[in-house]
Amino acid sequence: MTDKTLQKTNYGALSTLTTVFFFWGFIAAGNSVFIPFCKSYFNLDQFQSQLIDFAFYGAYYLGALGLFIFGTSTGKDLVGSWGYKKSIVYGLLFSALGAGAMIISVYLNMFTGMLIGLFIVALGFSLQQTAANPFMISLGDESTGASRINLGGGVNSLGTTIGPLIVSLALFGTTASLTDEMIQALSLTKVIILYACVGALFIGVAALFGFSKKVPEGKTEDKATSNSINDSRLIDDVAHDVNSSENSIKAKKILLVITGLLIICFSPVFYSYKSGLDWTNVQAEQVRIIGWTGGLIVTIIGLLYSYFKGAKEKTGWGAMQYPQLSLGMLAIFVYVGVEVAIGSNLGELLKQPEFGGYESSQIAPFVAMFWGSLMIGRWTGAISAFNLKDGTKKILRFIVPLIAFGIVLLVSKLAGYEVAPLYWYIVCVLVQIAAFYISQDKPAKTLAIYGTLGVVAMLVGLLTTGMVAVYAFLSAGLFCSIMWPCIFSLSLAGLGKYQTQGSAFLVMMILGGAIIPPLQGKLSDVIGIQPSFIVGVVCFAYLAFFAWFVGKTLKKQGVDFE
Repeated sequence: MTDKTLQKTNYGALSTLTTVFFFWGFIAAGNSVFIPFCKSYFNLDQFQSQLIDFAFYGAYYLGALGLFIFGTSTGKDLVGSWGYKKSIVYGLLFSALGAGAMIISVYLNMFTGMLIGLFIVALGFSLQQTAANPFMISLGDESTGASRINLGGGVNSLGTTIGPLIVSLALFGTTASLTDEMIQALSLTKVIILYACVGALFIGVAALFGFSKKVPEGKTEDKATSNSINDSRLIDDVAHDVNSSENSIKAKKILLVITGLLIICFSPVFYSYKSGLDWTNVQAEQVRIIGWTGGLIVTIIGLLYSYFKGAKEKTGWGAMQYPQLSLGMLAIFVYVGVEVAIGSNLGELLKQPEFGGYESSQIAPFVAMFWGSLMIGRWTGAISAFNLKDGTKKILRFIVPLIAFGIVLLVSKLAGYEVAPLYWYIVCVLVQIAAFYISQDKPAKTLAIYGTLGVVAMLVGLLTTGMVAVYAFLSAGLFCSIMWPCIFSLSLAGLGKYQTQGSAFLVMMILGGAIIPPLQGKLSDVIGIQPSFIVGVVCFAYLAFFAWFVGKTLKKQGVDFE
């Protein structure tokens, strides 16, 4: 690749495309406001309130799976035939329908309807992400694709950081802690107005995106290219039509089997909480633990089976014949899971005396800093997406994360929170800055370094107490920040015509956000909240292993980003 002239980046299309990334973070983080609202307003237990996240993240899996099943059954790749541009427009309009369903459900006072509305919104997001991530890569040279996805991730993190604050202001007129009395006194009219605005924004961005002449159609050609894969794989790919249902029949079967087994695992959990069921709490908890653990095991075993079988047989496995894609799916599953799990369990940790003994009204700036840490890392990673001199990039890699850190503190301060305990967190930011310089914009190396730092951070948090442990757990946000683009670009590298299909497979694995966080929550009930973060150690360790594995695998295929 050193002898090849790098493809120029389409900055006009890139700037337009990044607006879509904002919504994903804004809505996902906004759910943290709706969970306590729904729990109090609809008189739900904690498990039932968590169905909001389960419905939201589960929709990503089912949406991407639906696209794949449709493509293999009809012989038509929807995203590939529509083009990335139209696919994103259709996804935005579908999310607007979900916002409409939310409005109707709130008006009818139906919690189930609200779940359906959020599910539809997330289905639209699933289509958008399936198209947007490979679209980001296609807008410039493949080797710098991770930097462009980082840029989108930086905008996404901005939405994640300010989303809960804006939603709280819209609903409650303040960003102070949410009490049951405030939630019960909430006028449903405000919720309707909020989602009416969200739906209008979806439609507005769809129009902006659809009519923009700067954004290319982004249709994928049904052929592999020699600079993406080695000669033997090129001959194999050309011999099979990517749209043929026969070409991915085995991948379809294993995904359907995984889906069926997940339904079997989760169904007893929901049934155990059915109103009027005469089960003891102990029995209900056992069913919940067994069901969610079973879902985790089913997913891991299914993906490992695909990896071994696909690499050996190739025919019939589609994108899964590439080992980087199969294990990359597990990497996305683990990454999303650990990110959401740490963010969801951080509040409970901070309430413990040895970690500050904070009240619920005092933990908000720490939670904001965790999600803001993703913004710090992604803004820094996005610098490489711009055509700047090396010297300028080096300076910005030091300045930008410090500015982003200051913005997170400022936002929390303006919201009325005490931020003094977070000043020394700048030490963790400096560690991340050093890691950026060492990684040298190389995806596999970056992922390996950040995965290792994640393991170290989790171990420090497990073995210490006080602010040292709190900072260690918060820093997981810094180390998670650039993992998505690294995993995505490495997993899709060398797939050629299978890139769209591979993207759909990766988006499915956002399912990790629905499975891993509840498992850590239940583990904390058994062994305590601090020891439960051992989940993070395991997850980061796998991500470091994947970085090492994928680097070697791609070199064997003639692809070397390093």
